[in-house]
Amino acid sequence: MVTVWHVTLPALTGDKTRRVYIYLPDYYDVDPDRRYPVMYMFDGHNVFFDEDATYGKSWGMNSYLSWTRKPLIIVAVECNHEGNGRLEEYSPMDIRNTTFGRIRGKGPVYMDWLIHTLKPSIDETFRTLPDRENTIICGSSMGGLMALYGATVYNSVFQRAACLSPSLWIAPGKITEMVAAADIKNDTCIYMDYGSLEIYNHAASAKTLISMANLLLNKRVNLSFRIVPGGTHSEASWEQQIPVFMDCLGL
Repeated sequence: MVTVWHVTLPALTGDKTRRVYIYLPDYYDVDPDRRYPVMYMFDGHNVFFDEDATYGKSWGMNSYLSWTRKPLIIVAVECNHEGNGRLEEYSPMDIRNTTFGRIRGKGPVYMDWLIHTLKPSIDETFRTLPDRENTIICGSSMGGLMALYGATVYNSVFQRAACLSPSLWIAPGKITEMVAAADIKNDTCIYMDYGSLEIYNHAASAKTLISMANLLLNKRVNLSFRIVPGGTHSEASWEQQIPVFMDCLGL
């Protein structure tokens, strides 16, 4: 069952509303005392329904969860579609490169809203397990970068993360410094992947991914790192990884 909230993010987009897609297990109302872990996802419009997805293909996450009967709540927030809004919201720091030019990173503002405004509202409205051990973050591409950002810099909130095709190449030096400086508990579990058909799309991708994997392992993170055979930078490819990262994260 997927419901939709319309929310505002005043610090970034003022009074303009955006959708938050909330998945509850089909049996949510059967046991009124049961509580559930929560996974927060980026690019929420691409998570559940093809008709809402940017390129006409979603992850189909609701179909997977209904079929497997996973005891999990999903909270998937739509991005800012205007101009460079998505890049700004999903950038943990200011960046400048030949692909995007100069982007002002507003990731910290977005994460502050997610943790201090959205999450308390979700925990108050639904029967969640609000503790760190049951709070997960997930995304792909720039959303994958934000998931990594959440699991490391905000490790006191998120114990587990799925980072699919994370855009580490946009500012490899700054991102590496960010993770290196983070206080990460050794029970942290991170899934990180990249498609074999996309890994050389950007010069810094492969090198930075390997460096990041080494850094996370040195920090005693429980890391699952893989190159997806035939994987591409697309929702169709990321959909195929759902059973893999769910298993890696113990969900």
